[in-house]
Parts: sequence; C-alpha cells; structure tokens
Amino acid sequence: MIEYLVLISFIGFLAFLLPGRHRKYAAIVGWAAIILFLFAELPYYFSQNNFLYPLMAVLSLPFLVITAQHLLDEDERVIHLSRAAAVAFLIYAPFGFDQIPLFADLGNALIALVVNQVVWILNLLNFPVTLDAWNIIMHNSFRVEIILGCTGIQSIAIMLGVAAAVPTTLRQKILAFLLIAPTIYILNLLRNVFVIMAYTEQSFPYWPEIASNGEYGYESFFWAHNVIAELLALVCLVLIAYGLFIIIPRLGTFADDLYQLYYGEVMRALGKEK
Repeated sequence: MIEYLVLISFIGFLAFLLPGRHRKYAAIVGWAAIILFLFAELPYYFSQNNFLYPLMAVLSLPFLVITAQHLLDEDERVIHLSRAAAVAFLIYAPFGFDQIPLFADLGNALIALVVNQVVWILNLLNFPVTLDAWNIIMHNSFRVEIILGCTGIQSIAIMLGVAAAVPTTLRQKILAFLLIAPTIYILNLLRNVFVIMAYTEQSFPYWPEIASNGEYGYESFFWAHNVIAELLALVCLVLIAYGLFIIIPRLGTFADDLYQLYYGEVMRALGKEK
C-alpha cells in the first residue's frame, strides 16, 4: 500500500511538471498521496518514539485543503510551491522507490556508501566498530541500522526543491547545489557518527519512562537521534535556507508570500481575519 502511494505521488508530480491544463489536478494528486504516505508511516514512527513526523502528518491536513483550493484557482504561489515539491520528490524517488527495476539498487548503493564512510570516520576517531550486517554498525553489543533516512537524501532533495521553486540563473543553480548537497551530506555523516557513538556508549541514559520503547538502552538512542540530532538538523537546515535566500533573493519574497497565504487562510478558518 505504501509503495503504491509513493508511485501515485511520483506520477502526479511528474505529470505536474509537464505543460498542460491538467497540471493543477496532477499537483493535487501528488500532494494528497504524500500526505496519505505520512499517515501510513505513523505506526513506524510511533514504534520509534518519534513524534515529529506524526505532528507533521496532523498539520498536513489543513495544508492540503488550502493548497488544493489555491491550486484549483491557479494561484502562482502554490504553483511555485508544487514545483518545489515535484523537483524534491523526483530527486528522492529513484532512491526511495526500489520497486522500479531501473532504480532498484540506487537506494542500497547510497546506504552502503554512507555505511563505509561512517565506519571510516569512526575508525579515524579511534572508535572501533564492526559490521553485524552490510548496513548494521555494532559497538559494545549495541547495533545501529543505517537506512535510507540516514543518508540525508531526503533533506538534500527538499532543499534542492526549494531552490527550484522560483526561476534562477545558471550561476544561482550551481551555487545553490554546492551549498546544499555537499553540506548536508557531510553534516549527515557526522550526525550518524554522533548517534552511533552516543547510543553504543550509552551516553544519555535519562528518563527511560518516556524515552524507552522497552528495549534495553534505547533511551540513549532516543535522546541522541530523535531529540539532539533532530534539533541540530533543524538549525542546520534553517542556516542553509538563509544561505539560499542570499544566493536567490526571490526565495525570500516567495517565502513571505507563502506565509501570508497560509497564515491568512488559517486565521480566516478560525474566524480571526482582520
């Protein structure tokens, strides 16, 4: 079921990028499938004590309603936003949708590359680890599995999508790519290193009553991965976004336009429109 939602979203956003009167409907299909995907993934996120993505899923419902309404009105603001989402999704899909034979091995190849580089950094830091499987790093009998979400490809795709939201020059495109892809990839390697060291050394054994999922030592993983690393990643993404606004000044105007649109619609729905 989840794979079909990814495929539907992929087709919707791909169709949106093609010229024609169908574009607004294709974008709505793409957005709806993504949001259904978020809800389909809720059991996994709850099992990991991760409440960020469930919150995003809840907030996505009013977002979808507002976006669909303005797409039907052919509002340029949501057209640009949908272009950002389409570009981001089409960058990510070849790695995340391994049911397509052409893309079957790309995700695993990226995971393997990240595993090798993380192990290399850990060895450089004199932190000995072993591989319990091709993508599972072990130390002190604690294991950390590297999955596609640990490669940084989602964040890279999203930020490249943001950079593509408005028309840009070739120079702006090159600078934006150099700011986004290498920076996020390297920071993500360091993030993985931090989480592995903190979890396998049990650096944060605090408040297991709220941070543990019943697995011994999991609270250290929770605080390192779900709290500290997530907050640091958010700060880094904000800084990268600020750098994008400098490289592509039109993104600042675009962001303000979106804020005015969605904030205004929410206030109107709450009966607080000025």
